[in-house]
Amino acid sequence: MATDSFPQQLARTRRFTLGVPTQPEPSADGATVLFLRSRGGTDPLICLWALDTATGAERLIADPGVLGSATGIASYSTDATGSLAVFALDGGLWLVDTVTGDVRPIPSAGRPQEVRLDPTGRTIAYVSGGALRVVGADGTGDRLLAEPEAEDVSYGLAEYVATGEMYRDRGYWWSPDGAALLVARVDERAVTRLFLADPADPQQQPRAIRYPLAGTANADVSLWLIGLDGSRVEVRWDRDAFEYLTAAGWDGHGPYAAVQSRDQRTVRTLAIEPDGATRLLAERTDPHWIELVPGLPARTAGGALVDTTDDGGTRRLTVDGKPVTPEGLQLRAVVGTEGEEVLFTASEEPTETHLWVYRPDLGLQQLSDGPGLHDGVRRGGTLVLTTRSEGVRSTVLREGRPPLALTSYAEPPVVTARPELLRLGPRELRAALYLPTGYRPGDGPLPVLLDPYAGPAMQKVTTGGVWHEQVSQWFADQGFAVLVIDGRGTPGRGPQWDKTVWGDKAGPPLEDQIDGLRETARLRPGLLDLDRVGIRGWSFGGYVAALAVLRRPDVFHAASAGATPTDWRLYDTHWQERFLGHPDQYPEHYDDGSLIAEAPNLSRPLLLIQGLADDNVYPAHTLRLSSALVAAGRPHDVLPLRATGHRPTDEAVLANLLRHELTFLRRSLGLS
Repeated sequence: MATDSFPQQLARTRRFTLGVPTQPEPSADGATVLFLRSRGGTDPLICLWALDTATGAERLIADPGVLGSATGIASYSTDATGSLAVFALDGGLWLVDTVTGDVRPIPSAGRPQEVRLDPTGRTIAYVSGGALRVVGADGTGDRLLAEPEAEDVSYGLAEYVATGEMYRDRGYWWSPDGAALLVARVDERAVTRLFLADPADPQQQPRAIRYPLAGTANADVSLWLIGLDGSRVEVRWDRDAFEYLTAAGWDGHGPYAAVQSRDQRTVRTLAIEPDGATRLLAERTDPHWIELVPGLPARTAGGALVDTTDDGGTRRLTVDGKPVTPEGLQLRAVVGTEGEEVLFTASEEPTETHLWVYRPDLGLQQLSDGPGLHDGVRRGGTLVLTTRSEGVRSTVLREGRPPLALTSYAEPPVVTARPELLRLGPRELRAALYLPTGYRPGDGPLPVLLDPYAGPAMQKVTTGGVWHEQVSQWFADQGFAVLVIDGRGTPGRGPQWDKTVWGDKAGPPLEDQIDGLRETARLRPGLLDLDRVGIRGWSFGGYVAALAVLRRPDVFHAASAGATPTDWRLYDTHWQERFLGHPDQYPEHYDDGSLIAEAPNLSRPLLLIQGLADDNVYPAHTLRLSSALVAAGRPHDVLPLRATGHRPTDEAVLANLLRHELTFLRRSLGLS
């Protein structure tokens, strides 16, 4: 049947991302939209394109294949007008005139990364070997701006927890006049060193990684004002009390930064003076933690501070300290500001995310409609609205002109997901139920497969048509009733919902899976075979899956758990301490959530899947749980994946992994 090819298609299309327009950026006058896209749904070569908003014509302006590269463009940076763009490719630096299409190499030292053009278009900054360098846009004058003083020190790069947990993937910011930069210096010498080895190649040396385990030292992050004239000034704040740099920037009102305490209960937004002194703009506190919102803090052209506040059950947008969004509208991200308007995404219903704009004179306006996950960017009167719902659509909107579409070459999935969205029980748990194609009520009860993530980082129950919906449908088409439940702690339902998991990331998520399963069985009598219930998950979803068979074998009869964090002390500081506190202060929070401690309880089939190159959930998690299971005499299966990170990317591995899970689940539930 057609669905037999789905695992291969999922792998070949990189989970249906190839051929999809990404990173749209309108020019300052709105006449052009730059974006990245490959030429087809299985073509990995990502090119830089431009759309003329007057005619709708698309132009290919940078083709990596023509430039002699076998890899694609990962990201690009423009000047303030959008007429020039720079990118790194195969260890080289390239500048493109987006008007003429002229592309030329720029001489650089080493392998450039974090490449950014200054707003005036005169100078390119980049990082190479941990040093921050600049070179003229004409290709002359390459020179060192900040050099690391020791090994494990860098300038211009974001540290691990910033990129993974704070939404800050940048390590430096240009001044508007292109004369200076605000630069992060990261000293990781005190951070724990971990090693990743390839057991299949014992002659290969292990790779050393600095990873701040919960309760241990973080990177020492400082900020510096560095001028192209050679001047250098340290930015001063109480770094002992506020060791996390969560955000920074430089706008028409000067440089600024947001810093956070180690316990994450206080965030301060600071204005930075030319002499490095800082001035408090705002402070937020919370008894549990301050939730960081992508895109914040920011300022309007007039200097109004754009931020957020948790007001009862609602996360609200604030401008100059005043909430401007109503109760029940949950702020998700601030996309940007232009003039005095603020563009942001928010949810009234957690399964949908819409694009909104706030203007002081007009108030709020919703810019998107219909089900789905909506996002966008606006500049120079041109709005690019991106909608994810049964695929990804990017629509270019300009007042007085018909809508234009950025062409997508993504392959349509061979599996059509048909989830029934449910609200379950008194907590109105959002859930999606997938049944086999062609199933009729009289066909009898179905074995059940729960397919959750169930954690703070991600929702799986949306109207967004995301790739994992097709995965759930594929499993359903193999003869399961697949149930996906977003319980307490998952995003989109406000601060009170988020913080129900403080101190206990195990109990509430597992309880919600069980309650949702039982409520679905009550609502659909005769549909679910509760004597054959499996559960699968990845990352935190893998944790919930393993936890389910360890704690509740009376409910769950088999589990497939991938990239499973088994001991919270082996995860990073910023993420883990947000929910569980410091392990020295709250050791019980870590002990109570440990899967390793529960190993003797296993009485159901358990498959553990682990990438041996995973630098997020290290192989030690799976290996220690497996050792504890062996010591307790508990049979289980372990599937190690060579040269695989946190998410499998190799086509053969990804395509066959789903089949391996299916075979394990069918066998364990007595279906084959």
